Amino acid sequence: MLEFLFVVAVPLVVVAVVLVKLFAIGFLFDALENPDPVSRAIEGMFRRPPRPAKTAGPDHYYRPYWLSR
Repeated sequence: MLEFLFVVAVPLVVVAVVLVKLFAIGFLFDALENPDPVSRAIEGMFRRPPRPAKTAGPDHYYRPYWLSR
């Protein structure tokens, strides 16, 4: 049983490692060819979300003239 698992598991692990390496190399070449989307994605991960909007208070300077009466 152990020999069968060794014969089945080792090739599956090797194939999985090769596929991961191929995708990593493909991503590296894509990032080198098109650096703008990658840099925007990295900056977007660390950018703070915008603050929620606040309503103006009753004494705020920017009030429509029909509400200031």
